[in-house]
Amino acid sequence: MIETFLQPLPHGISLSCRAAGERGRPVLMFLHGFPEAAFVWDFMLAHFARPENGGYRCVAPNLRGFEHSDAPFEVSAYRPKHLVQDIAALIALETLQPGGQLACLVAHDWGGAVAWSLANQLPHLIVKLAIVNSPHPGTFLRELKSNPAQQAASAYMNFLIRPDAEQLLAQDDYRRLWQFFSSAKGDQPALWLTDEVKSQYRAVWAAGLHGGCNLYRASPLRPPRPGDPAAAALDLPHSMLTVSVPTLVVWALDDIALPPVLTLGLDAYVTHLTLHTVPAASHWIVHEQPELLADLLQQYLLSNK
Repeated sequence: MIETFLQPLPHGISLSCRAAGERGRPVLMFLHGFPEAAFVWDFMLAHFARPENGGYRCVAPNLRGFEHSDAPFEVSAYRPKHLVQDIAALIALETLQPGGQLACLVAHDWGGAVAWSLANQLPHLIVKLAIVNSPHPGTFLRELKSNPAQQAASAYMNFLIRPDAEQLLAQDDYRRLWQFFSSAKGDQPALWLTDEVKSQYRAVWAAGLHGGCNLYRASPLRPPRPGDPAAAALDLPHSMLTVSVPTLVVWALDDIALPPVLTLGLDAYVTHLTLHTVPAASHWIVHEQPELLADLLQQYLLSNK
């Protein structure tokens, strides 16, 4: 059974959360991306809360700016340091102690950007990390600077930073947002996008889109364009990119925005890396193949890697 609650954090932000499993059990935390929300993890929450699958306490927060979480208006409030602060504070509350550790932090898309940063800055808070189709900032920066194909694939980011992006995304019953979910082979609609799932998305988007757009506005990791050097002007020190905790990266190979070239060179940043590629799956693998993803996570949680 999935419970929902609004969790106030000590620094004044509240996050709306979905959870399953008993408090006091080892904790798994799941971070969503854009234009998603915490509900996309419901299958995983229910699965891993069951005693036969580990009996974990499973928590999926809505990032700031999403669903019923607090949504500051200022773009600066969506810088990585603030998002990491939110999740670190939630970890302390869910593990029932300051400095408590998650058994695993699982993240997709923008949630992965937060998770990579947290694993670099606060590795003592997580035992393991699992990333699903979310580029490491080191390999993403490399491709945004040098690969025209990646620059073209990420061009949508420059649309999302427009001052009128929220209004345009909401037009025609969120027509542009539904297009995000088209298959890798063209405009064919995703089979998992049922009327019920669409209703869940509409409810999230109706609560506001400026938080999601502000994630893109607050980050220079986007393709350069005339008058805006963006990623081309950015250099990140290696110390900001290293991850020492054991890390599983699951990569769906039919991701049209984040091609598998982004997994090349990961071992230069991630000390203990396990990479699993999934053919015939898109960026939305969390929806498309939840059973497969749960199996991969289960094996990883049980492994010594």
